[in-house]
Amino acid sequence: MPIKDFKVEKWLNPRDAHCRYNLGASCVKAISLDELTELSGENKDELTKYFFETHLHYGAFFGLPRLLDAIASTYKRAKPEMVLTFHGGTGANSSVLTGMLGKGDNVVAVMPNYQQHYSIPEALGIEVRPLHLEKEEGYKPDPEELKRITDSSTKLITLTNPNNPTGAYMNADELSEIIAIAEKNGSYILCDEIYRGLADEYMPSIVDLYDKGIATSSMSKIYSMAGTRVGWAVTRDKKAYELLENRRSYDSICNGVFDELISAIALENSDKMLARARAIVRPNKKIVDEWIRSHPHLSVYGKSFTTTMLVHYDYDIDEVELCTDIYEKTGVLLCHGDCFEEKKCFRLGFGFGDSELLQNGLDTLGRYLSLL
Repeated sequence: MPIKDFKVEKWLNPRDAHCRYNLGASCVKAISLDELTELSGENKDELTKYFFETHLHYGAFFGLPRLLDAIASTYKRAKPEMVLTFHGGTGANSSVLTGMLGKGDNVVAVMPNYQQHYSIPEALGIEVRPLHLEKEEGYKPDPEELKRITDSSTKLITLTNPNNPTGAYMNADELSEIIAIAEKNGSYILCDEIYRGLADEYMPSIVDLYDKGIATSSMSKIYSMAGTRVGWAVTRDKKAYELLENRRSYDSICNGVFDELISAIALENSDKMLARARAIVRPNKKIVDEWIRSHPHLSVYGKSFTTTMLVHYDYDIDEVELCTDIYEKTGVLLCHGDCFEEKKCFRLGFGFGDSELLQNGLDTLGRYLSLL
């Protein structure tokens, strides 16, 4: 099946290990096992004993029960039997998109968005109808436009909430407008919620609000454990669950036994993990906000509820050319806007564990920009 290059991966992956300042990254600083056991109170000796005594057979085929319980506890209307674990959030999204779409369906894809949401359906020969978010509207969907492009053949409406790359967040009232349109047409909503949780208050999930909602997420971003490659999908719709369970068998069968245990420990301490993430992200966002205010050629639209923001500029230079030149001359790695089909902008990440390193990277970038 021919498929387009995954732009964000093609851009970031070859440069990640060689940059001086990775301002293109989107995860909260990774956590170590030492820090996790200290945060959770888990007995390190018992955990080590488990690791060395466990036989390396298949993991739990539907997900480790302890992990399913922990995942379900992060939603208001989810039960463990509604949860399936996958190989990362990408695995969850891929299984939804490949497992639920068929001939004659169309997909309405909010854009900008994570590329899986529109390039996978396109590669499958599914009609993709973009719903473009406007920066002047704070990157929030226009319900009237959504209503216009959605019909009874719309199998899925796909979005990220909070949005990747802009960080814009739709609350329950805003989501209800999307749900009403989906409900009228019998459509499912795939909501990638990988950044959900950084606000002080509970952030409602599509699963809390809509019977045909499918929420995907993972340990990668706000939970600081991308190396576990543990993701999940949650749905209250039995038909969708069965389709996803079957598709999962084709793709990965199960996850690793150690990965799911470590993830369960983290999610059993979700409040502490989220507090850790907020303590890292919020001071850094203030640094970035202040830095942007000092650069009159840069603009940000709306408020970010994630570890990234989309920074627009008014320099007379293409976004790929700009970010390439910045990387080659300064070692600062940014994620250019074309990774998300957006022009004259770049995604800037601030999930650093080291605020001084973030500031140094921004200062280096600022010196480059001052010469344009």
